Amino acid sequence: MHNGILVVNKPRGMTSHDVVDLVRRKLGVRKVGHAGTLDPEATGVLVVLVGSCTRLFDTFLSYDKEYVATLTLGTKTSSGDAAGRVLDTRDYSHVREETAAGVMRTYVGEIMQTPPMVSALKHKGKRLYKLARQGKDVERTPRKVNIKELKLLNFSLPEIRFYLKCSRGTYVRQLAEDIAADLGCVGHVSSIERVSIGPFDLKSCVSLEDIEASKIRPFYKTGAVPCFSR
Repeated sequence: MHNGILVVNKPRGMTSHDVVDLVRRKLGVRKVGHAGTLDPEATGVLVVLVGSCTRLFDTFLSYDKEYVATLTLGTKTSSGDAAGRVLDTRDYSHVREETAAGVMRTYVGEIMQTPPMVSALKHKGKRLYKLARQGKDVERTPRKVNIKELKLLNFSLPEIRFYLKCSRGTYVRQLAEDIAADLGCVGHVSSIERVSIGPFDLKSCVSLEDIEASKIRPFYKTGAVPCFSR
């Protein structure tokens, strides 16, 4: 029986569940899950839990996550990313780099964030993203998240590339939309790459083609603390 974790570099266009199914088929193991969803349009670090390691789901969710993403100003979409239908367009020519950097600084620390409709949270037993596909918009309760770091990496209108380190439960697409609104504009995320989850980064990853039993990282416990070979 295989037990441990696979740190996978998820490509664009696949769901996290697609990756889990692929791991099941390649390893011949039924008990497989993932620790932290990546949207189909997002890429990067996806921790896949194999065998008895699936019990440590909450441990992995508690890790901070890091992203590099691109906010494209001028167009608001139904999904908050490039895959959605266009809902609104606005001029962005007034936005300046120093203003964008200043707005980002205001988000560092604990903030209240309203989850987007295109999320896996439930409303009366139904996933929000399923309601969104039906054209429905329901009230969502803002939740406290912690933005550890938020830095502007590159400013080239209409694109603003940024680095984010955040706690669990943070929605990158929603953060990008909120920043665009504070800039007097609209926008969507045109790329998201998760570059780390806790101690695991892109260098720790295997590609889909390289998934095999020998790439599983075994784990052990020191007291109540799970430890993993790297």
